[in-house]
Amino acid sequence: MPLENNQNKGVTGAAKFVTSTLGNTVGGVGRTVGNVTGAATRGVGDTITSATGSAGKPVGDAIGNLGTGVQNGAESVSKGVENAGQWKSS
Repeated sequence: MPLENNQNKGVTGAAKFVTSTLGNTVGGVGRTVGNVTGAATRGVGDTITSATGSAGKPVGDAIGNLGTGVQNGAESVSKGVENAGQWKSS
């Protein structure tokens, strides 16, 4: 007969459920905001590049890269929040 693991029962189990739900929700919202912000910023950068041609390309590229950075940062933070909510260590 295997020994029963009581780690996810009682108060600990309830706390893990609440923090996991909260972490997943906050992480999902953060990821969505990051994706929307990244896409919008890259769109602005592409628009600047298209409208100004080669003269504005460095500015358009810089704005687009900023959007990618924001998106990647939000993804990383969101994953950390989700992991924390699931009581995972890095």
